[in-house]
Amino acid sequence: MSQRPAPSLLLLFLLMIPGVSSADWGVRYSPSHICALKDSSVIMSCTYKYPTGYRIRRVFWTKTLEKDNGEFPDLSEDPEYSQRLQYLGDEQCAIRLSHVTLKDSHEYYFRFITDKGKLIGKPGVTLTVTDLQVESPERVTEGDSVRLTCKSSCTLTDRATFIWYRNSQPLTERRDRNNELLLQSVRREDAGRYSCAVHGHNHISPAVQINVMYPPKSVSVSVSPSGEIVSGDSVTLICSSDSNPPAEISWFKGRTFVGSGRIYRISKISSDDSGEYKCRSINEHGEKYSDAVTLNVMYPPKSVSVSISPSGEIVSGDSVTLICSSDSNPPALNFSWFKGGTFVGSGRIFNISKISSDDSGEYKCRSINEHGEKYSDPVTLNVMFHRGVGWPDRSGITVSCLGLFIIIVIILYTIQKKRINRRSVIHEYENIDPSAGTYAALDLRSRSSDLYDTLTTVHPRPADHQSNSSEYENQSPQQDATIR
Repeated sequence: MSQRPAPSLLLLFLLMIPGVSSADWGVRYSPSHICALKDSSVIMSCTYKYPTGYRIRRVFWTKTLEKDNGEFPDLSEDPEYSQRLQYLGDEQCAIRLSHVTLKDSHEYYFRFITDKGKLIGKPGVTLTVTDLQVESPERVTEGDSVRLTCKSSCTLTDRATFIWYRNSQPLTERRDRNNELLLQSVRREDAGRYSCAVHGHNHISPAVQINVMYPPKSVSVSVSPSGEIVSGDSVTLICSSDSNPPAEISWFKGRTFVGSGRIYRISKISSDDSGEYKCRSINEHGEKYSDAVTLNVMYPPKSVSVSISPSGEIVSGDSVTLICSSDSNPPALNFSWFKGGTFVGSGRIFNISKISSDDSGEYKCRSINEHGEKYSDPVTLNVMFHRGVGWPDRSGITVSCLGLFIIIVIILYTIQKKRINRRSVIHEYENIDPSAGTYAALDLRSRSSDLYDTLTTVHPRPADHQSNSSEYENQSPQQDATIR
């Protein structure tokens, strides 16, 4: 590798040529410093001079001052540049380098060779290739003001106009020569991927993500599957929430906490799971509840029972009502009544007016809805006899016995009295003077009319009183007993 000749020696060599001065040789670059965006095209231009009468044999650009085989390497012969380099103008002192990359950041030199001398223009033109970068705050909260800056590693031309993009869509209202983007009172809709570019250039900076932090919003609950829910089904509740950062989810049935997580599952749902459900979404910036959703679980009849009105003792002739109660969803509309195993009626209420002993027995009801049926436990109707038709009650027995006793006493008293009066009359009759005859007997009748019928069997004969008296006295004991 050859050594770079010292500038003083080169100048001295040129000055030693007869009739040549240093003012006759030179290369001038305009501009001497170029800041170019990555992927853009760059034009590096210059002017050069040499003594009059000299002829140009070769011109080229190089990026190094180190010679290869006694000469500086031609940039157009470099594989990294050959497809991107274009010489401009007749003097070829200007080149266009397209699709520049960060590796193209170098100092470039123009070299020309004449028939009597040669020169490399140094210092050369400095090319700096830059990439655009967006600077943004690390943390953005809803309501804050945010300033974004489009930066480069070198200073671009003052005529550069910046364009801003959000999610690859240009914000046309943000085109400005100022390389800053100001977002006042940031909303969650302002979140996205921001990038910048320079107008007239294809290069766009890498995007940066703006995350706007905000409390939960738009909290809602969806039910799967939708439609009718029947006991035994599996039901899934899903809580949707818009928040940043993502929120923690809690589930409530009414005011009772029942679970956590975005998804709440109920396997083999029952009627006890019916009710209103809602979810709560909470993060470090706030919380919000969803609207309540109602789970209306359909189920067949259960807790079927029969009540009797009036309760207590049932007496024949009363009116009795049997009422069937049932818990079901939808409510049961079909009720049937059975006495023993025999169907006796329909409807939730079964009335028996003027009940009799034939209505005694076991009754039960059957409740039916579209999801099933269920029988109640049997209830027993025990019908008592009606008062005055069946067995009397205690007060009736007491009154009846007392009345019967009084009647018996009166009868016995009457019989006893008649016996006493009869004996008294017979005694008086036996003591009648025979001479008294019929008149005595008549007098006795008038004094004891109660025994008139008894004594009508005694007829003294008025014509022959003496003979009758003798005949009477001569009667046998059996005849006397008859008279008595």
